[in-house]
Amino acid sequence: MRLSDWLTYRLPPLRYERIALWLFLIAVIVILLSSVSRRQHDFATQMHIDIRPLENGAHLLSEREVRRRLVTVFGNELLSTEIGKIDLHRIERAVEEDPFVADADVYIAQNNALHIRIQQREPLLRVLDNNGNNYYLDKTGAMMPFSPLHTPRVLVATGNIAPYAPDFLIKKKNSLKDAFQLALLLQEDPIWSAFIQHIHLNQAGEFTLIPLVGHQKILLGNLRNVEDKLRRLKIFYQEGMPYAGWRKYETISLKYDGQVVCR
Repeated sequence: MRLSDWLTYRLPPLRYERIALWLFLIAVIVILLSSVSRRQHDFATQMHIDIRPLENGAHLLSEREVRRRLVTVFGNELLSTEIGKIDLHRIERAVEEDPFVADADVYIAQNNALHIRIQQREPLLRVLDNNGNNYYLDKTGAMMPFSPLHTPRVLVATGNIAPYAPDFLIKKKNSLKDAFQLALLLQEDPIWSAFIQHIHLNQAGEFTLIPLVGHQKILLGNLRNVEDKLRRLKIFYQEGMPYAGWRKYETISLKYDGQVVCR
């Protein structure tokens, strides 16, 4: 550019509204960073523990037990620790180690209160295996002990059932896996979940279902074509049983393809 051009060059007009906007944004960012920095050095004011109830409204775990576990892991210094030094993920892991906890979500609210939200495990099946073990399985197959707060009324499995192992669901052949899968299938149907109260596995690997109403035993056999067997049973109860009456039959066998054999 020539000297004469420089001498005649005019700066573009300043857009004061844009400058003001940028200054405002910078001020907001500075205030936020300052606020976050100060908050990191604050202390948690209190602890709120929210335990979500089971589908029936019951609790297997108490707030006192959660607080006791946190004291065991962190001591009494959790609420006297600066917010910036509180390891929320470690708190979640500590809470989730409880056998009654399916999931824990921990966060700090705007008022510096530490919140812990807990989702309990939902019991699906009570198992009494052939080694004398007595426990619950939740809907994911995780083992649950008995709770002093509540005894869930769920389907019971007894008989020749293998002992629990953490990997039982990935085993090719396992009687506990068969019992669990049958329980899931029964639970998914609103009729069977309310009607069947007990499943028993004999030495031959055949299941017997015991209903809540009536005195008959339902001989299911193995789990081959189990969906079809339950379909036939439902048709029989809907169309045949009302005429014959609930007390007439001692056994109802579904072991034969396409048939319902009563005695």
